[in-house]
Parts: sequence; structure tokens; C-alpha cells
Amino acid sequence: MSFIDTVKGRLHYELEGPAGASVLVLSNSLGTTCDMWLPQLPTLLQHFRVLRYDTRGHGQSDVTPGPYTMAQLGGDVVALLDALNIDRADFCGLSMGGMTGIWLGIHAPQRIGKLVLCNTSAAIGVPEVWNTRIAKVRQDGVDSIVDDVLQRWFTADFLAHAPAQVERVREMLANTPVEGYVANCAAVRDMDQRSGLSQIAAPTLVIGGKFDKATPPEHGELIARSIPGARYVELNAAHLSNWEKAQGFTQHLLDFLLDKKASL
Repeated sequence: MSFIDTVKGRLHYELEGPAGASVLVLSNSLGTTCDMWLPQLPTLLQHFRVLRYDTRGHGQSDVTPGPYTMAQLGGDVVALLDALNIDRADFCGLSMGGMTGIWLGIHAPQRIGKLVLCNTSAAIGVPEVWNTRIAKVRQDGVDSIVDDVLQRWFTADFLAHAPAQVERVREMLANTPVEGYVANCAAVRDMDQRSGLSQIAAPTLVIGGKFDKATPPEHGELIARSIPGARYVELNAAHLSNWEKAQGFTQHLLDFLLDKKASL
């Protein structure tokens, strides 16, 4: 268990994999922890030094006063890289983690090698929707939204036939601190990175989910059209495609990072 102290709080991270291998940063979604990448970890550790971390306000990272901003979440990644003496790394983020990746691609391009943006958006929802969610969580706790969130994160088939995996994700979501959750909701609410997408120069793969209700496929398609040279791939999954279609997700990620273009 490892931590770094930033000027705005402590961040929990896990750095694993072969010494000397290239570094891959994995960034979690709103309401999960670095354990959301467990389905990919065994394969990725064969090829990369994997840096996972709990986004501020989640897991074992500090819940610092909100609201947060996407610049703050992206700055946390830069602070992690600085503290660990990592000049440059590949980056993969899902949902809010993908939004963090967009920020890094625009504002810290010298730190990013390849960029993978999964089930994400450059701008999502209207403020009223996020304000309603924030108010509900403040009043009734994160438990009050868990069932609704899982309905958006997974297809009905996965919910019915993968109870162990769903329960693992449910636990991450239910254990997210209220203040951390709402502070990150504000970062997503206030984000609009569409105008900066064309500035991203990193080789980019965008992964979408055909049945994603949280960040529909057209959001990923827009990102891929807007980033020069970006590729788009769509899985038969809802929002947490790295759980629902773990094998296919991992293979697309690995092929892109290892530059196996033919399979894409």
C-alpha cells in the first residue's frame, strides 16, 4: 500500500509490474477505486509497469474539500508521475478516468505516450441533472443511487448472469465517501473539453459501449472524430465495458498499446 502527499491531500496508488517496463497509468471511474482494473491486471502486468491510483475522494485517497475540477484531477496524475520520477507514461481511463485522460492529452502532452479513452465524454449532461444527483447523495447517501447506477453501468444480461462481478463493483460504489462522490460529480458537471480535443497529439484509442446509457456511443465517436488519427472501437457492453467484456476490452487495449494495428 503506497501513498504520496500532494499540496492538496494524500493519494493512494499501486505500482506493479516488471522493473524497466514502460509505465501504463490506469484511472478509475466515478464511484469506483483502482480495483476497477482487476479484470485487466493479470494480462497487463505481463507487459507493463502498471500504475493504478484511487482518484481523489475515492478509495484510500484523501477526501479533500470540494468541489473538484478536471484540472485538479489531471494535476493529481502529474503529481504522481513527478513523485515516482516517471517522465512519460501511457494512460488508460474509463468514464471520469477518460475525462482525466482528455485533460492530460490537452494540457500535459509531454507526459503522455499513448492515450486510451474508454466509455467517456468530453462534455456530459446538463448541470441540473448533476445538481439533482449531488443533492440526493448529500441527503440520502451513496447507497440511495447504487441500484440506478448499476442499471446504467451493466446490461440486464450481465446483471443477471454475473452476480459476483456485479457485487464487487457494487461494493466499490457503495463504499465511496459522500463528500468525495459529490466533489467529483462537480468536476464532471463543470467539464466541457470539446474545444480542446483537436489539440491532442498522442496516439489515441477510444473504446465505447454499444449499450452504454451513461456515455452513449456517439460521445466516444465524437471524441474519435475530433482527435487527429484517433481510432474508435465499440464493444457489446454498457458503461463498465472492462468488466462486461473483459477479454475483448483487454485485447483491444493490449493490441493498441503494443501497436498491433491489424487487429483493430
